Amino acid sequence: MIKAFKIGLFLTTMFCIAGVKLYAQTSITIKDGEKWYGGAVNEAHLMPFKDGYSLDMYADTRGNQAAPLLVSTKGRFIWSEEPFKFTVDKNQLLISNAKGALTIDSAGKNLQEAFKNAAKRFFPSKNKLPDTLLFSKPQYNTWIELVYNQNQKDILAYAHAIIDNGFPPGVIMIDDNWADYYGRFDFRSDRFTNATAMVDTLHSLGFKVMLWVSPFVSPDTEVFRELQSKNLLLSEKETDAIKAKESATKPAILAWWNGYSAVLDFTNPNARAWFKGRLDHMVSTYHLDGFKFDAGDADFYPPNAVSFKPASPNEHSRLWGELGLYYPLNEYRAMWKMGGEPLVQRLRDKKHNWEDLQKLIPHLTTAGLLGYQFTCPDMIGGGEYGSFIGKDKLDEQLVVRSAQCSALMPMMQFSVAPWRVLSKQNLAAVKKAVDTRAKYTPYIMQLVKIAAKTGEPIARSMEYEFPNQGYANVTGQFMLGSKYLVAPMIANGTKKTIFLPKGKWKSDLGKTVKGPVKIEMDIAADRLPVFELIK
Repeated sequence: MIKAFKIGLFLTTMFCIAGVKLYAQTSITIKDGEKWYGGAVNEAHLMPFKDGYSLDMYADTRGNQAAPLLVSTKGRFIWSEEPFKFTVDKNQLLISNAKGALTIDSAGKNLQEAFKNAAKRFFPSKNKLPDTLLFSKPQYNTWIELVYNQNQKDILAYAHAIIDNGFPPGVIMIDDNWADYYGRFDFRSDRFTNATAMVDTLHSLGFKVMLWVSPFVSPDTEVFRELQSKNLLLSEKETDAIKAKESATKPAILAWWNGYSAVLDFTNPNARAWFKGRLDHMVSTYHLDGFKFDAGDADFYPPNAVSFKPASPNEHSRLWGELGLYYPLNEYRAMWKMGGEPLVQRLRDKKHNWEDLQKLIPHLTTAGLLGYQFTCPDMIGGGEYGSFIGKDKLDEQLVVRSAQCSALMPMMQFSVAPWRVLSKQNLAAVKKAVDTRAKYTPYIMQLVKIAAKTGEPIARSMEYEFPNQGYANVTGQFMLGSKYLVAPMIANGTKKTIFLPKGKWKSDLGKTVKGPVKIEMDIAADRLPVFELIK
């Protein structure tokens, strides 16, 4: 049976096969001047979507946060509990390959109302916070300095250097390759002579300590054999017939950036209990405070894999996200449909170049539109370690501007050591950015608490805060709450165009400006332009 029905501007074709509804295609007419956002955070620099853009979110979240949500500047939103494909075709927004029913809502008048209406119905904030140290102080990650050579001596040296160079202690994250293999939850003895003492020392210096973990398990290991015997790993579907979980005993071996591994099946409550038990072991044995939950991308889960309970690749990713709810000190880099939860989200690793720096603001503000308010803008200077290989000297101006761009975002995270790669003058500029954050931290903490209660974004796009005033394509500045306009220098040079909406604005230099106005400014190397909305 085939049915076609039209409601307002929507044309939907629905196929009913054996009682199951399959939504083949929904066509939505884009209104004059209407612009759309949503889907995958890592695509935000391509938003608002232009003619020809297309993304199928099934098993593809672009390696970052995503949600089955689209929102428009005319107050409309599209939601589904399952992934779908969407395409912009001239004045039509085409929804296809939908795995579940669509909700199309036109109750709002602008982007802000579209978001609030969607959040209230489908991902309301839980009034819970991650550990507030993640917001109140800078974070430090050992990745760029040590990469795969995580070891006790150098981690302690990095921590001491943070303090010796005048940076405040905060959360320090020990990154990948601290264990003998994936799935083993103890520090490798050849690099950590006394990991408990190391963590205790970090605590005495004023740090809380997080540890990198993933859902992967190295094959042909003791842990792998244990998990395989208990059917706690995702299995490979038999090619000759669809078989039940108990008969599909061949573990799926997945390709990821560190090679080929098995992966835990978190649709199985026993697998969740096993993994949480190992994390709790790390907390009790080594005095750790929390975990950096890496990987878990929907992209890594084969659509035809066999799990304890049927689940899409996207659902496997979401279940990985649920584990972080046990630990207030958490961080994720890939996520599906967990808006409103007290989970920290980090933007996708950015390269050490200006192009990727310019993605930070649209990516971060779009994360907010998908309900991910507790978001960190990747590592200062870039977190994609491959772009550092072969560089004898980093772009010092880029590191400084990156620190300034992060300074008034919900969080800021260092990895490459500024004191190692910067001149004395540029190091002072980075420390000034940290001092600037300290000045605004009380306001940031207010916004964090409000976000936990209401779901309201902490960092907001200009279009969100000043709807339908012509700022939909302005991505070089953002609003910190409703009070401060932050306009970091994110291009090589000193010239910047800043858009001040209607109102009276006071700059960080003390000058008062009346908007709406477009200002061409020369930005000093150590300056982060901030404008306070007075009225």
